[in-house]
Amino acid sequence: MRFELFIAARYLRAKRRQAVIGVITGISVLGVAAGVASLIIALAINNGFRQELQERLLGSTSHVNLMRVENDGIADWAALQRKMEKQPHVVATAPAIYEQVLISRGARAGGAVLKGILPRDERRVTSLLQGVHEGTAQPLEQAQEHPAVDADASATAADTATPRSASAEAAERLNSLPPIVLGKDLAQTLGASVGSVVLVTSPQGELTPFGMAPRYQRFKVTGIMQSGFYEYDSTWALCSLSDAQRLFSLGDVASVIEFKLDDIYHAAAIGRQVEQAAGHGYQTTNWMEQNRALFRALRLERVVTFITIGLIVFVAALNILISLIMMVMEKTRDIAVLVSMGARRKQVRRIFIWQGLLIGILGTGLGLIVGYTVAILAGQYHWIALSAEVYTMDYVPFVPRALDGLLVAVVSLGISFVATLYPSQSAARVLPAEALRYE
Repeated sequence: MRFELFIAARYLRAKRRQAVIGVITGISVLGVAAGVASLIIALAINNGFRQELQERLLGSTSHVNLMRVENDGIADWAALQRKMEKQPHVVATAPAIYEQVLISRGARAGGAVLKGILPRDERRVTSLLQGVHEGTAQPLEQAQEHPAVDADASATAADTATPRSASAEAAERLNSLPPIVLGKDLAQTLGASVGSVVLVTSPQGELTPFGMAPRYQRFKVTGIMQSGFYEYDSTWALCSLSDAQRLFSLGDVASVIEFKLDDIYHAAAIGRQVEQAAGHGYQTTNWMEQNRALFRALRLERVVTFITIGLIVFVAALNILISLIMMVMEKTRDIAVLVSMGARRKQVRRIFIWQGLLIGILGTGLGLIVGYTVAILAGQYHWIALSAEVYTMDYVPFVPRALDGLLVAVVSLGISFVATLYPSQSAARVLPAEALRYE
């Protein structure tokens, strides 16, 4: 052990004439430990929420979306989809139609985004259909394979068919309606459940002798989904691509082709590559651009958390400063003796630097142990419960990272080192003759 470190360790362990110095030293260690542990736990919570939100977000939306610049739809979407699936880093693709609609049931109504999908392709790109917790999304596949007959045609067929009971006709009409899957909160707003009939009205109407009239279609609710995001659960509804095309009178057109990538963090670069492969007249957006505000807020919260809780370490560093200043005052005679015996000024300075660093090391080590232990156990056993109706998750997620521990340790030891500079300089300026004159 080096001479300076040996003396510093002895000073830290030795009994003192002034007990208050030992108390302040203990408070300094506990202060550093509390600050480090609090930072580790707070950053673990921030990481947990960020990871949970990102997983749910990427489960509900695609990584990259390809669309026409003029926003007039993609007529040759099937051929373009096959071409795009051969691009590097593209795992899967799916066509879709997004349109604003009004969904009503009786006196209740709500605005919604109707998404027309190919269920088999949609399952490869997002997990929306896996989130159906009431009913089933299976009818969407059947509706795509066997498109529903137009309402007017079915009514004509019913009029010319063999007379049947009213209940049989009503049941047949109900079964012939195209299926739809509603978000959980949207279904609650409408008072709808599995088996309910809702009216979907498109603002893109059709021209009639009486002017522009909105298009509408009745759908049968076959499933209710829960994505974990209130924005989607309260405004999204899913139907088959063919039913959406028929409702909006689009023909065989898709408004967007969605992509799932093998590296979500290179979505911007892969999106530019997809644009070039698609040719002129196409543009892409990615999940980072669409949710930039959300992740920017999480980053800002992380910085504010680090600064705010880091003040605990700063207060502990002030205790280290006070403790070392009082230590220098108590050990003035010892310093004079060491200098008289040949110790150099820089060695005296290092003694008190090491003493402050030892306090920081003890506090940082204790804080890391406590912080990671609490974060790991709380994440594993879900110690803090939440209201799932409010937060879309029933517990606070903890995700501690080793990199955060390294960053916190470096900052903590850096602050502890800065706190030792003034006391160590004061110790190095002690004059042996002056210190020993009255001894």
